[in-house]
Amino acid sequence: MAGAFSFKGCQKIRGPQIRNLLEAKDFFLFDCDGVIWHGENAITGAAKVVNALVRHGKNVVFVTNNSTRPRENYVHKFSRLGFADVMLEQIFSSSYCSALYLRDVVKICGQVFVIGCEGLRRELQEAGIPCLEETDDPDATIYDCALAADVKAVLVGHDDKLTFLKLAKASCYLKDPDCLFLATDNDPWHPLSSGRILPGCGSLMAALEVASGRKATVIGKPSRFMFECISSQFKGLDPSQCLMVGDRLETDMLFGFNCGLDTMLTLTGVSQMEDAQEYRNSDLSTNHSLVPDYVVDTIADFLPAFEELEEESN
Repeated sequence: MAGAFSFKGCQKIRGPQIRNLLEAKDFFLFDCDGVIWHGENAITGAAKVVNALVRHGKNVVFVTNNSTRPRENYVHKFSRLGFADVMLEQIFSSSYCSALYLRDVVKICGQVFVIGCEGLRRELQEAGIPCLEETDDPDATIYDCALAADVKAVLVGHDDKLTFLKLAKASCYLKDPDCLFLATDNDPWHPLSSGRILPGCGSLMAALEVASGRKATVIGKPSRFMFECISSQFKGLDPSQCLMVGDRLETDMLFGFNCGLDTMLTLTGVSQMEDAQEYRNSDLSTNHSLVPDYVVDTIADFLPAFEELEEESN
């Protein structure tokens, strides 16, 4: 585990321990769904925590694998839910980072075939990445549809309008070994408030991996690339001064581990304490990278520490 706190290792922290952590860290990375909000409802106390961190001179960014909306929509949502002055530059989504990867890393020359929502396309277009337009007749099949000659990448994101034709066309483009195969993230599913689940990008990616016989390069968490995007914007960023706060062990905690960050699991989302303890007690060493350094019930547990600090400063 990174850091030097004696109480670390999948143990709940509170009170003085949280205060020590807040004083020791300068940079806080938050997942959004299950940490900051549930759908259109902010987690109780989350806005106060984020606002207090900024008031105390801490840097705050939001790292989300949700590729369905452009970053400007997130800015509006933060404002709507009571978060003060969250700016575009603080938001790192898997769709935005995918656009940066295509533009700045591989310097794509050609079109991108996108399996994803309009929000993903908008991020690509704003970065100047040409996306192949869907112009197929509703009755078209893979036997008679047109295939573009200049597709240089296939990018898979969340797509609630996925069709068999999209999957088949993507598989055809990926027959070219020079065509990149990218995925915004590998989240397998997402919980819905009704108790049902929504298949995630990871499930679509897996179908295309089987169909194409290729493995996708994942851009979002738990890949390091998202942290590289943050580091390029915040020069001199020291991983030892960062805390990654998330609700999913297999993405958020593994992302923190991969990037050398201390990690905190909040129990307001997908993963629970029992899941973390199971990974901690596993005989499989790779499972230990999914174990959080710290656990809190909710990020609202930060608030008493801030209240103490503010009382002392008065």
